[in-house]
Amino acid sequence: MGLLRPVAMSKVGVIGLRDDRERVLNVLHDLRLAQIESLPAEALAQLLPERATDVQRQIGDEALRFRGLRNALPPVPVGPPRILSSLPDILAAAKSVTIDAEVGELKREDDRLTTEEKAIDESVALLAKLSFYPDRLENLRAKSFVSFFGEGTAEARVALRAGLPPAADPLFLEDPRGSDGFLIALRTAGAEALARSAQSNAVRLVPIPALSGTPSEEVEKARTRRAEVVRRRVAIVERLGAISRDWFDTVAAIDEALQIENRKVEILSKLGAGRSTFALEAWVPTRDVPRLETIVQSAAEGRAHLYRVSTHDEPPTLMENPPGIRRFEFFIRFYSLPQATEWDPTLTFAIVFPIFFALMLGDWGYGLTILLICIWMIRGFPGVQRLPKFGRTFVGRIMGPSAMQSLAYALLPGTILAIALGLTFDEFFGVHVSQLLFGTTPIADPLRNLPTLLLIAGFIGLAMVTFGFLLGALKEYFHHHPRGALGKVGGIAFAWGIVGFGLQVIHFHTISPPLGPILAGSLIGLIVGAVLLVVGEGVQNGVMALIEVVSHVLSYTRLVGILLASVVLAIVINDVAQLSVHSTLLGPFIGIAIAVVIVLIGQSFNVILGVFEPGIQGARLIFVEHFSKFYTGNGKPFRPFGAARTHTVSTIGPDGTATVPLMGGTPPVEPTPA
Repeated sequence: MGLLRPVAMSKVGVIGLRDDRERVLNVLHDLRLAQIESLPAEALAQLLPERATDVQRQIGDEALRFRGLRNALPPVPVGPPRILSSLPDILAAAKSVTIDAEVGELKREDDRLTTEEKAIDESVALLAKLSFYPDRLENLRAKSFVSFFGEGTAEARVALRAGLPPAADPLFLEDPRGSDGFLIALRTAGAEALARSAQSNAVRLVPIPALSGTPSEEVEKARTRRAEVVRRRVAIVERLGAISRDWFDTVAAIDEALQIENRKVEILSKLGAGRSTFALEAWVPTRDVPRLETIVQSAAEGRAHLYRVSTHDEPPTLMENPPGIRRFEFFIRFYSLPQATEWDPTLTFAIVFPIFFALMLGDWGYGLTILLICIWMIRGFPGVQRLPKFGRTFVGRIMGPSAMQSLAYALLPGTILAIALGLTFDEFFGVHVSQLLFGTTPIADPLRNLPTLLLIAGFIGLAMVTFGFLLGALKEYFHHHPRGALGKVGGIAFAWGIVGFGLQVIHFHTISPPLGPILAGSLIGLIVGAVLLVVGEGVQNGVMALIEVVSHVLSYTRLVGILLASVVLAIVINDVAQLSVHSTLLGPFIGIAIAVVIVLIGQSFNVILGVFEPGIQGARLIFVEHFSKFYTGNGKPFRPFGAARTHTVSTIGPDGTATVPLMGGTPPVEPTPA
């Protein structure tokens, strides 16, 4: 389990006989521990890349066929996993499935009927609007004129008429029921002018359908036909269900086996081949190399050799944090995936971000509200359909459901801490509830204890900057960059020196001799830190780093700034509402109504700010002021070869060791001698 570091990775190579290649690929697939890489040029100089064969193309065709069959059949409960022990067995089983024609015909008919059902529904809706037309619809069809049903406001209809030339000879029939619908018939030559006028005046036009009876007669015909379509679709579903009960188990197993074979075919281009040997290279978690070697040896019956490859290539990144901490990987991946050889800051983020969020929120009313919203998000937004359209659209456009859930889980600790801190501040939507009800004095008041809070924020900034430089120094040391490590140590010394110097000056208002030990130590830290930064980073970068250290420490005072903004805004909302209640001009009832509206809208706005401002600014303080001291990012994610088996027997037993390997795969192809 990686903590503060991604999982250590090693590059390994495997050399074995071609007769054992498929056994080895089977266990690699089912283990899902190895990210197979392309062989380097020097290895390929001694070997040949694999070439596609007719059997491999057949695998691709059959995989596409069975994926379509599986998607077409309704899922049903399946039995135990099946054993498909060799590629010939898989292909033979695939040929035994003879339901393609019937399933394909049923799906095509169902698609056609679905389209027809939708067209019938649209036609019925149009005919219902046309019910004010008393004659037969066939009277609206002729070679010399065209007819449309339109919808638009009274002003739009007047403008539409004005935009038509007299030669079009238009005939209008408006709905006597007072709706916005109307019927228009005009000469064919005026159709283009009608389209332009309708577009410019926001009038919706629909051609009159080619029907013969009256609207009411055609509605009855359409409903009768729709009932026939629905009955046929139900029969199709029942027939597909019957086919699925007989065949789904077989289709799912063959589909899974073919997908596995297809994955093996796809990675063959990364392997090297000799007349009777094969070779591959892969990234594997270092802890799993001994186990992988044992399983590969077992699969090849001792005829394969696994060895470690010495390389300077950047490994892929596999983060493996504890379950609770893992929720915060969402933020790290959103920023940038760490490289495999640097620090994984997920644990730091998981500890610090909730604290920052709580400090900037600092109100138990807001914290409780956001906590309930997070629980709603985690449960999948129950009842979201009851929200107004704007609310549903807003929820859907921010991010996807899974991302919203990850965000909600990450905000939970921060909201709980915000509730605790809000109780300490006695802040409930900007009101001191305990003081109001019981006359108790808050343990701390953000407005009265502002200097203390600013001092705490400054020391938090100093701690975060120091920790960032410490991680940076260790990273430079582990990467054998002594000058870079010196520069990071200089950043720590300079940060402590500037903070100690600043506090002494603020407290004593002078730097006159004799200097105290704290001030002397601070000046030494300033000088030593500046020198080390310039030596480690260079003159230009070192001078910029000196300014950056000061700005980054001071930047953490925004923790208090955002807290104060929220508190003051809540107080202003409450004061304005209170003024409305006591207003002599409005009267008591109107004043109370206006006050309720002000409180609801204002506090809702402040809740939204309470999510975005602490969330964005808290993450920013970590990403910019902390990460910049040690974090490079742009890591490559670890993507192991393989996938879980559901319908076929795995080559790996429940205890994690190899069972009797399956013999699937393509037959070896003799390469052309180099």
